[in-house]
Amino acid sequence: MVPAKDFKRRMVVEIDGAPHMIEHIQVQSPSARGAATLYKIKARNLKTKNRVEKSYRGTDTLPESSFERRPIQFLYRDADGCHFMDSADYNQFSMTIDDLKDQIPFMSENMEGVEAMVVDDEVIGIELPDTVDLAILETTPGVRGNSATGRTKPAKLATGHTVQVPEHLDEGVTVRVDTRTGEYLGRAN
Repeated sequence: MVPAKDFKRRMVVEIDGAPHMIEHIQVQSPSARGAATLYKIKARNLKTKNRVEKSYRGTDTLPESSFERRPIQFLYRDADGCHFMDSADYNQFSMTIDDLKDQIPFMSENMEGVEAMVVDDEVIGIELPDTVDLAILETTPGVRGNSATGRTKPAKLATGHTVQVPEHLDEGVTVRVDTRTGEYLGRAN
């Protein structure tokens, strides 16, 4: 059992008997003495893909969902969906683009470090690494000497995702992006 005060983004908990991944948490501190802090969460049912919004007090608990994590590799994307391979037994499986719309902007072909969440031998979702390195595909040319300014410009990455990068970066540079927020973190080594 996990108390509401310990909820974290991407945690998988049982809500109404089904596994849900927490996507957003809003903490509301009480204004009155003796009132409980409220934790408002937005979560997605991993089987039906429906989103729910619930509120819990800090002492309320939810059972952590029992699922297995398996290392997988993202192979490629086509019109039918996204295709993966289990790294242990080399079995391949597919998921629809609709099921992965939040993760697709960060997925590149033959990507490793991805995990499948499996319940009863059924893949109910995937989890990407917290950061990925992607090349800048399109951006306006970098201006020499602008590395000291804090200005940014939009850059389209190899996956099609657009992110704000420092003005001095050029096309072809590989940058690190946070898959949870979609934000630029820095240059990749």
